[in-house]
Amino acid sequence: MSDEKTFLSNYNMNDYERPSVTADIIAFMIRSQESGNYRRNSKTSLSLLLIKRGGHPFKGCWALPGGFLNPGETIEQCALREIEEETSVKPASIMSVGMFSDPGRDPRGWIISNAFVSILSESTVTQQYGDDAADAQWFDVSFDKDKSGDYRLDLSYGDTKLSAVLSEEKTEFGRTYFNIKDSGQLAFDHAKIIATALTSLRNEAKDFENIFDFLPEKFTLTQLQNVQETIMNISVLPANFRRKISGLVTETDEYTKGAGHRPAKLYMRKKLTD
Repeated sequence: MSDEKTFLSNYNMNDYERPSVTADIIAFMIRSQESGNYRRNSKTSLSLLLIKRGGHPFKGCWALPGGFLNPGETIEQCALREIEEETSVKPASIMSVGMFSDPGRDPRGWIISNAFVSILSESTVTQQYGDDAADAQWFDVSFDKDKSGDYRLDLSYGDTKLSAVLSEEKTEFGRTYFNIKDSGQLAFDHAKIIATALTSLRNEAKDFENIFDFLPEKFTLTQLQNVQETIMNISVLPANFRRKISGLVTETDEYTKGAGHRPAKLYMRKKLTD
């Protein structure tokens, strides 16, 4: 023990190069748009929260909410603090997506980012920009492989269109790694971070791991199916979907309410003890 005390008393962290550490938050939400016809289901879209950078580098570019780790806080606390400071959004929980440490990913120097994904309910979100963000908006998301084999990430908000192109580097331990061919005016390596998060989200949605987090406590089976189809960008026959989901939900004795709408039974996610 005395040897260790001697070692620590002589140890100087400034003798070694150290990176700065940041947290970036990929906040997703399913947004609905009423069709105007009560016989038709409302359309849904997968949306991503971005901020417009108010300072250099990448001033005026769109980016993920995030920032530098402060002394005395965990990286999770940093992520939650940064998204609230920059957008006023308060996620209930966040999940790690991975670490991004490519040399040169940030022109300011050696900076490692820890990325976290959050899934937010549309009914609980009202964003506004603050801190060093010049704006904060929800962008509709499209992410697909094109005929050339590259992945195209398209983000749109009103007249603002961002389009990044990525190639698949490799897949290890269930995670796909991407290279950026065109950043699409997204700051830093955020196109890569978003692509990684979307791939992870879709992989989990196959087994219904995360789709309940997009919904209120009580929901219709149609709402549940819309969420999975929106995330996966696929269409599923209702009968097949209900068969697959039957063991994961439980009926309530409640129905939807609303003029002009045919009442639909409400369900809840089945608890592990059910």
